[in-house]
Amino acid sequence: MLTTRLDLARIRAARRDIDPNFLDTPLYQCDALGRELGCTVSIKLETANPVRSFKARGTELVASLLADQGRTAAVCASAGNLGQALGWSGRRRGLDVTVVASRRAPAAKLDRIHALGAELELVDGDFEMARERAVSIAQRRGVRLVEDSLDIETCEGAATIGLELASGASSFDTVLIALGGGAMATGVGYVLKTLSPDVEVICVQPLGAPAMTRSWHQRRVITTDSADTIADGVAGRYPIPAVLDDLLTVADDAVLVHEASIVTGMRMLLERAGLVVEPSAALGVAAILEDRDRFAGRHVATIICGSNVDLDAYHRWVRT
Repeated sequence: MLTTRLDLARIRAARRDIDPNFLDTPLYQCDALGRELGCTVSIKLETANPVRSFKARGTELVASLLADQGRTAAVCASAGNLGQALGWSGRRRGLDVTVVASRRAPAAKLDRIHALGAELELVDGDFEMARERAVSIAQRRGVRLVEDSLDIETCEGAATIGLELASGASSFDTVLIALGGGAMATGVGYVLKTLSPDVEVICVQPLGAPAMTRSWHQRRVITTDSADTIADGVAGRYPIPAVLDDLLTVADDAVLVHEASIVTGMRMLLERAGLVVEPSAALGVAAILEDRDRFAGRHVATIICGSNVDLDAYHRWVRT
């Protein structure tokens, strides 16, 4: 039995609290992409929902819990997707939501957070600066601080993706998961290692934001002074110790990929799968591109975790 913070019974029960909009997302084999990459590729499409990312699986659990407790407000720091998800889930349940984000976050993500009725506060620094500000707001106002990956609800909400993957796990032998704070990687990894232990769980992070991957390899928290990647959704610098402990238990490997491979992956997903994705969602494809021999002849599943992109930036990337 795996020893982590996660619990399979709670994860199964979580499906009752998550709006069906976010459950049972498409899982299909993409032959055109597989031919290009030299392996069989299945796509788990987590973007076909109202917030265009997997994050609402976790915020649905958080918001449901807060509503049950009679709480009326929450605050989070976000690179963009968590803020949208918390705004959506909070609005459904009458919660006042405040989101702190970097001014450098994609404008499209910030616009959608505001459109969902959340109070948006911007900071001049990066995500870690936004996290510090969110902590301050929570303490001053006495409201719930929602911390992605640290809050078990965010991990177990994401873990419901793993339940859906496990139902088709006999058809693939490897899953590639974008790695940032670790909620999706630990959640999905835990379920697969519990229900389908022969599936290899590989986490993928940009070379320009390597903190969690370096921490996994050295088996201790490694921080970085800065992050430099177009994959803003996974650009954290300070791994959470409890999340790292979970990741060490459920991940078979963690790899870093170059920015050029992420861009190529985005372009391939557009051309071969008809998908507009944000950089974090292309990390799995980037990992195959950088190590084709490793994946040759294998059946790989990759999670398309977000599609909230700034169109001007996206056009520059895919036309490069």
